[in-house]
Amino acid sequence: MNSLTTYFILGISLAAPIGPVKATLLNTGIKNGFFHAWFFGLGAIATDILYMLMVYFGVGQFIDNPMMKTFLWSFGFFVLMYTGIENLLTVNNISMDAKYRKVVRLRHSFLSGLLMALLNPLTILFWLGIYGSILVGGASGSLSGIEVILYSITILLGITLVDLTMATISSGSRKLLSTPLLKTVSIISSISMIGFGIYFGIQAYYSIF
Repeated sequence: MNSLTTYFILGISLAAPIGPVKATLLNTGIKNGFFHAWFFGLGAIATDILYMLMVYFGVGQFIDNPMMKTFLWSFGFFVLMYTGIENLLTVNNISMDAKYRKVVRLRHSFLSGLLMALLNPLTILFWLGIYGSILVGGASGSLSGIEVILYSITILLGITLVDLTMATISSGSRKLLSTPLLKTVSIISSISMIGFGIYFGIQAYYSIF
């Protein structure tokens, strides 16, 4: 039980920092409400599961290829820059009108979360590092196959809890905050996305040259 608690806390601590995916999740909740933020989070979690399976079955070495990393850094740069700039250009559309959140389909939010997490090199490096070390423990005999699966599910539960909390907070802020303040929060999260996009672009440049 202590080990399960440790891996649950690990999932929470890894999901809590505000990176490009979490910044977009918060922005989605502010603009479109809880369910859109939650479906965005589910899309990101689906990516986590995909990478877990890829690392488990040994495909992680393909992801760690220098050319693949360059592609992911570059694509992540374009996705984050586009999303951040688009959010800044549409920030005036944020309003307290509940009808606004129905503009975007839930499946679109899910696919956005899936795509952004899938092309986020930080997510890939995390699963290659942290999750890879868990599998090393299993391969050395200290963990059984069932334990690896159980710990993997526990990590995902911790990540899910953080996403659910952030979706609740971001959507609830629509009721607690004024429209100008919501716009300010959205602008900050958008600038954060652009900042991460620039960082990804720099990493792509260094990986080429």
